[in-house]
Amino acid sequence: MHLLPLVCLVAATALPTTLGSRILSVNVFPGRSHWMMISSILEELLDRGHEVTVITNYPRKSAHPNLTEIVISPIYDFWGKSVKVDSLYDLTDISVHQMLMDFLYPLGLQTAEYAFTRDNVMEFLRNDKTQFDLLLAEQFYQEAYLMLAHKYKVPIVSIGTFGFAQYMGPMMGLMNAWSHVPHEFLPFTDHMSLYERAYNSFVSSYELLLRSWYYLPEQQAMADKYFSFLPGPLPRLSDLERQVSVILLNSYPPLTSTRAKVPGLVQVGGLHIKPPKRLPDDLQTFIDGATDGVIYFSLGTNLRSADMPPEKLSIILKVFGALKQRVVWKFEDERIRNLPPNVLVRSWLPQSDILGHRNVKVFITHGGLLGTQEGVHRAVPMVGIPIYCDQHLNMNKATLGGYAVKLYFPNITEESFRWALEEVLYNPSYKKNVDKVSQIFRDRPVPALEESVYWIEYVMRYKGAPQLRSAGLDLPWVSFALLDVVGLLVIGLIGGVLLVRRAVSNLLGGKRKSKRKNE
Repeated sequence: MHLLPLVCLVAATALPTTLGSRILSVNVFPGRSHWMMISSILEELLDRGHEVTVITNYPRKSAHPNLTEIVISPIYDFWGKSVKVDSLYDLTDISVHQMLMDFLYPLGLQTAEYAFTRDNVMEFLRNDKTQFDLLLAEQFYQEAYLMLAHKYKVPIVSIGTFGFAQYMGPMMGLMNAWSHVPHEFLPFTDHMSLYERAYNSFVSSYELLLRSWYYLPEQQAMADKYFSFLPGPLPRLSDLERQVSVILLNSYPPLTSTRAKVPGLVQVGGLHIKPPKRLPDDLQTFIDGATDGVIYFSLGTNLRSADMPPEKLSIILKVFGALKQRVVWKFEDERIRNLPPNVLVRSWLPQSDILGHRNVKVFITHGGLLGTQEGVHRAVPMVGIPIYCDQHLNMNKATLGGYAVKLYFPNITEESFRWALEEVLYNPSYKKNVDKVSQIFRDRPVPALEESVYWIEYVMRYKGAPQLRSAGLDLPWVSFALLDVVGLLVIGLIGGVLLVRRAVSNLLGGKRKSKRKNE
């Protein structure tokens, strides 16, 4: 009887553990919405007793004994310096090539290099002697920092704050299915016409080539420059990418296209969503008193309603003023003129908590990934006004699911905006559909945050978890795409045709000779 506790103790100590591991988290992109997902994961890691060192733009409000912060300060104004358009609203009509070359690639390269120019960041990179167990990196145009995995000789888990991107497939040893999985920047659904499949294949392959031949070499040059203090030769970033054990994807069915996955692609979208809290008193009173319901309007953290073209702003204010519902609007300039009495504006609002209020009937959104997840989780039907990147794809998925109406921003009129609001407000099918989709989105074997931390600890427990790695990563791209097999079949087919042709020619030639001989 007395041996049982001892046996249990020995068994427990024999199990692999990651308790109190040291994790280096690198998050140099200054996107506040991205940080919402990342910080949720880091807080959970701290709660579980891990030691976290983080390079970040957003320091914690209070100190934590297990947290070391290297703060990037001041925050880089990427909208003012990296984006080559007069207004973000102009991004509605740009091509995928422009989206990459004029927006995302400069965004990534400039924000990554800016962090390297901070003295405290370089001091840490050059002189830190800590032994880490894992590199936790954001998977969003910051590839140069993967060199830290080489410095510390640690496995990598990355956080795909943007959801699934096409380049992640080959990176994880997976062949992308362009026939039914649309590129994240294209406004297609997963049921594409012949033209759409052809265009999707062209855009997806073009981006892979552009990334390999232009973008990654730029990141490689940056890594070689700022990690030159390490003994060489330095590895290629493309090789370090293939060492990523797990990508925690900010996506989850049914808000994303169903696709093939390898074990290292883990969908944990919505992990940042917490139970709704009580609102600030003035906001709580305003929403509680809305007997006809509330419309919540926000274009996210990057798009500013205050920068909206005056003619569009006038249309929206006029429609709002004619409604019996109350409107809560994230509007960055609270001095806005001609504000109807039923509209409350604030420069910042607790979006997820507002969407959790029973009186909120419609969510007007730009279709950003986190906002769409919050709207679905809280079961609030939407009016979508997508502008750029994956917002069109997200809202197409929402309209296909029957829980949103989508408007094209340049074409918004008083009539179309009023129709969209009344359609979602008074047609019960939108609420019925979003209730169903919300149930599916929330129905999981384990909560998303728990699953995220499980896989982080799993990778540390098994020293990179090579058992998750696809053998396709060891193949040259010709073999990976089966082009060598196709080539062999073509050669065999051509050889077979030539042999048959030669045999037929010999047969016919022999018959002609026999005929002439008989004559």
